[in-house]
Amino acid sequence: MKNYVLLSTLLIILLFAFKQQEYTTIYIIGDSTAANKESRTFPETGWGMAFAKMFNQQVKVDNRALNGRSTKSFKQDMGKDGSIINHWEPIFENLRRGDYVFIQFGHNDEKVDKPNLGTSLEEFEQNLIFYINQTKEKGGIPVLLTPIARRKFENGVLIKTHGQYPAVISKIARDMQIPCIDMEDQTTLLVRSYGEEGSKKLFLHVDSGDMNYPQGKKDDTHLNTFGANEVAKLVAKGIRELQLPIQTNLIVK
Repeated sequence: MKNYVLLSTLLIILLFAFKQQEYTTIYIIGDSTAANKESRTFPETGWGMAFAKMFNQQVKVDNRALNGRSTKSFKQDMGKDGSIINHWEPIFENLRRGDYVFIQFGHNDEKVDKPNLGTSLEEFEQNLIFYINQTKEKGGIPVLLTPIARRKFENGVLIKTHGQYPAVISKIARDMQIPCIDMEDQTTLLVRSYGEEGSKKLFLHVDSGDMNYPQGKKDDTHLNTFGANEVAKLVAKGIRELQLPIQTNLIVK
């Protein structure tokens, strides 16, 4: 009788543990354009914050994107005390088979004048391949995203600012047969659709007198709440176009 009770208890524990794992995790790694933001910087909003609200309970979005990080500094960051921090390592340790890693870098890799941050195109490629291979090693599914567009108009024309970094991402996706969402292209179309003046409503443009920005703010890189939601919708659109299995868990049109 005692053995039966013990066995039943173990089965209940195992079933509970299995139930706890009945979801797929999407990890986001990247920079400030995707990252979670503190209330003191509102209305600045990373697209990952809006994206996390677009799935049913079978999918959990774990947004690990961080302000100011590149493919290099995300895995080799300098702490305030001078120590080296690897933001990728805890993700790798917790990755389960069937989880996704959405990888979006480029904004800071371009800053080659900052040796602890910027990367050459060759190093950028090798770093992305590292994240892809590590994800696949754990049975995860890597998804590449090109960086989102900056709002930079010259003579009324929106200018692309990311150089050849998006092309490197697309090349890796083709060569390694990795799903890729071309966010530079999609957000370029989005910004153009609003026009030079109207597209300010997507970005962190705040009038003076704001609680968090008393002097006002004009930021053409980072999104506001509305912009983050519009960009997150484009990521969801990309998921559907790629026909990734998690498309069935999306609760947005």
